[in-house]
Amino acid sequence: MTETTWTPERAQQRAVAVLDEMERVIVGKREPLTLVLLGILAGGHVLLEDLPGLGKTLLARSFAKVLGLTFTRVQFTPDLLPQDLTGASIYHQKTGEFAFREGPVFTQLLLADEINRTPPKTQAALLEAMEERQVSADGVTRPLPLPFVVLATENPIEYEGTYPLPEAQLDRFVLRTRLGYLTAELEADMVRRRLDRGGAPPQVSQVVDPSELLAMCGALEQVEVHDDVLQYVVALVRASREHPKAQVGASPRGTLAVTQLARGAAVLAGRDYVTPEDVKLVARAALGHRLVLRPELWVRRVTGDDVIGELLAQVPTPTTRIFDRTGASR
Repeated sequence: MTETTWTPERAQQRAVAVLDEMERVIVGKREPLTLVLLGILAGGHVLLEDLPGLGKTLLARSFAKVLGLTFTRVQFTPDLLPQDLTGASIYHQKTGEFAFREGPVFTQLLLADEINRTPPKTQAALLEAMEERQVSADGVTRPLPLPFVVLATENPIEYEGTYPLPEAQLDRFVLRTRLGYLTAELEADMVRRRLDRGGAPPQVSQVVDPSELLAMCGALEQVEVHDDVLQYVVALVRASREHPKAQVGASPRGTLAVTQLARGAAVLAGRDYVTPEDVKLVARAALGHRLVLRPELWVRRVTGDDVIGELLAQVPTPTTRIFDRTGASR
């Protein structure tokens, strides 16, 4: 085994260490932290849809530190131009030549804060970076650093002056998750930590470096997906397209997202094979934002996550034995 090839067991140890370190600054949110890490390990981008003041920026900045990634935060505003994000050519009077100046997207972890506040043209520029891991400017294509992760935030209750994300861009996020409010006990714990550390900002330590993170991502490729589990994933996605509450169901990209995220969940559980429970763990986060529901359901506050929850209860769970690569029953 080369240094760049990690077993799922080794990746699990580091992943648990990453989550433990993150919990030093993000109190009582192991589940959303796990989902964000799964999105990163799956090689995707994550949408954090939540109210202001719940720690989204702290989460992104801390993940960058723990994973050893370069970090840039961009506040998306209505006057943000594509070149403000991707960079532009600058004329130098001394040399008489144009030189490209890289924009903030040339980083390893980009926090796109309030992504729905910027016009579609700028959203489209980010879309290329997210999908292709590259930027096209002045007829030249420039690759972005690897790994490249976008953590985008969106306020779900304030719509004035916003540009709703098109379904094509929502589909580019491997998952969507929320932090939510803390319980009274955990909120008191969070305040106590602030009082104990004084005016110092919360600090985390680096656990892995970028090359090790890429090795952790590669470990997912060693996780076996039995045909019965694969058919279960396909059945869930196809059922989303036929559900009476949905105008548009999840795309084939959603099928791939669920599969890869479930492989990540298996790694975190210390296994080299996927179970139906792994699929159920990630299905809402991976598929809920990909559904377009009927307009009248907005009044009833029905969400895509609700529909996926119904499907998880309706679609039969595989009961046959799951096999690993060696053929041994589990």
